[in-house]
This record gives sequence, C-alpha cells and structure tokens, in this order.
Amino acid sequence: MPSCKSISLISATVMYRQESNRCMPITPIKLEFCLNPSLLPWRLLMIAAELTAPGQLTVADVPAPILNTSDSVLVRVRAVGICGSDVHNYVHGGIGARKVVYPFIPGHEASGEVLAVGRAVKGMGQGTRVMIEPAMHCGHCDQCVDGHFNTCRRIQFLSSAGELQGCMCEQVVVPAHNCFRIPDSVSFEAAAFAEPLSIAIYSVQQSIPLSAETPVVILGAGPIGLSTLLAAKHAGAQRIYVTDRIPERLAMAATLGACWTGNPDKIDIVADILVKESLGIPVVFECCGQQDAIDQGIRLLKPRGKLVITGIPEGSRITMNIDLMRRNELNIYNVRRQNQCVEPAIEMISRGAIDVSPLITHRFSLAASRQAFDTVARYADGVVKAMVMC
Repeated sequence: MPSCKSISLISATVMYRQESNRCMPITPIKLEFCLNPSLLPWRLLMIAAELTAPGQLTVADVPAPILNTSDSVLVRVRAVGICGSDVHNYVHGGIGARKVVYPFIPGHEASGEVLAVGRAVKGMGQGTRVMIEPAMHCGHCDQCVDGHFNTCRRIQFLSSAGELQGCMCEQVVVPAHNCFRIPDSVSFEAAAFAEPLSIAIYSVQQSIPLSAETPVVILGAGPIGLSTLLAAKHAGAQRIYVTDRIPERLAMAATLGACWTGNPDKIDIVADILVKESLGIPVVFECCGQQDAIDQGIRLLKPRGKLVITGIPEGSRITMNIDLMRRNELNIYNVRRQNQCVEPAIEMISRGAIDVSPLITHRFSLAASRQAFDTVARYADGVVKAMVMC
C-alpha cells in the first residue's frame, strides 16, 4: 500500500500520497478520527460500479467518502451481493414509483473491514470485520420508539433509489450502529449474505409457529426463497414445498431439504400440492413478487391461512381474489425487510446452524460488475446469488 503522510494545519490536515514519485494533493478536511491520521489508508478517489442509465453500468473512479462525523465508520468493502432490487434498478431504472437518479452506485448486501472510526465510536477499530446493515433508522419517530425500526418514518436505505448510494465500491462511510461484528470464522461473502438471510428469518418469525407437522409452501426459489427454506427448516418445518421456473433452483431447493419441488410452467402446482395436503396450507411465503404467485398462494391456503409477501413486485399495484380471501378469512402479511434479525442471522451462520455457502454460486471482481448484473438479470448459468468481491 502506498505510504501516507500528513501535515497538521490548525484544525485541518493536508494529506498526500507518495506514488511513483508523484504527490497527489488532497483538499484539506477536518479529521475526527480516533486513529493517527498518518496511518489511514485514505484516498482521494476510489473505484465504484455506477448505474448510468437503464441497462447501463460502468466501473469508474469516483470521489472517496470522507469520515467527518463522530459516530460513523469508514469501511473497506470486501463483498457485495446482488439483490433482486438491484436488478430492478439496473434493468428498469427503479422500483415502482422510486426512480434512480444517475449516476447511482448499487449494492446493499455488504461486508468489509473498518479502516477508521469517528471519535465517539466505541467497541470497534481499524481492522474490525463487519457486516453492514443497509437500513438507517432515525431512532426517534413513533415506529422506532415502538421497536419497529424497519418501518421508521425517516428511514434511509443504502442503494435505494431516491435515498442513499450503495456499497458496490471500495469504501463507504456508515453509522457505527449499522455495523455488526463478524467472527473470523465467517467469510466476507457469507457475512454479506446475512442480509438476505435476516429477511428470511424475519419472514418466518412473522408467519406462524412451525413444526414438523406444519406444511409450508415457498413460491420462488431465488436467494430470498431459498433463505426462507433454510430459516423455515431451522424453525422446525419439514414438509416444505417449493416452486420456481428455473430447474437449477428447484434442484438446489431439493438439496437444501424441500420435500417437493415444482415448475408452474410445466404442472398445475396448486392442484399437485393440494393432492398431498388436502386441507390446504396454513402458511405460504410469496418470494418472487409475481402476480401469478400471489394468485397461487391464495388458492393454496386453508381457511384462516396466512400469505406472507416477501417478494417485491415490479409495479406499484397487484390484485387479489377478495371473494376467496373473505370467505376463507385469509390473512395477508407484507414483509418490510427485517427487524432486529441481523445478529441472529450472523450467529446462525457462525455456529453452522444455517449454511449459506451453497447459495453463493457466482463471484465477480468489481471490474466485472456489469457482467455480474447481466448474469443475474438473465438468470444465466444457474445463478442464485452473485457476489462482487471488492
């Protein structure tokens, strides 16, 4: 790593890098680091993946973030997972009414190691390995006071159109309370996967009590659906039915413990499942954001059953059979990410209770980010979760 030197000037510090016998000047900034500034691996520019138009992504030098608040940390990003919401932003330029403002850095499933901490940060320092929770709640509104941090009225989300830039870059600055320590036994990519796993854990928590006698249906076997399979198994479910249109994902679901898998393009999955579960299903997890999956879920449910909608539809409206819902007194629960499930996700991964490694099927360098997005957007090569290693 190139050496860094600093010269203190009253309340500011001028830093420059010695690189190939050239000095690169940096605009003076106020430093609030606990660490000696001369030791900071700080750079004026960093490499980032940027969305520049629908379907367009470039990798470029962009200004590096500055740590200038006492309660934040500077993180060297090591792994970023590509989420379905990232793909929506890449392909369509937004999700529903939320439109991307270009240029835009995607990626919110991230992990890395701390480079520097603000003056007020305790319990972590340079070299601390962390997973980044992308949702930043205010802590003061009625939702936060009641403990519902995921529905904070002032929530800001990394890599969310109209809110904050993402993590598919070399460095990010985030509040310290959004960083969760990860043990050395957990890889950076597994730690990044703790984010979608936390959503699955929360979805299962919000469903119904599960046991070996509880039949469960999961519609959609992408990263969230397969994570829900793992979380449901961990909660005690054994009769788990999984649907998807991609053969490789159905094969993985079977490997991970699904008792039955089916492709809705080839069979009537509702009829097939109800032959085996004639009383209907008490809980269905919709994990793909598709209208036909929601319709299937409502038909599969037993009276007073619960449809848990975790998938994100591309549009802002869906329709439901209100007659069937009313007559069967069905319950609909919409999941808004997760609430206080990151630490349980990391803990389950750490002790081996849940193994996410089979779901991480593809790895790309930061320079190959566009290839990574195209692979995921096209469902190519049997991809489940693609990781960009920064």
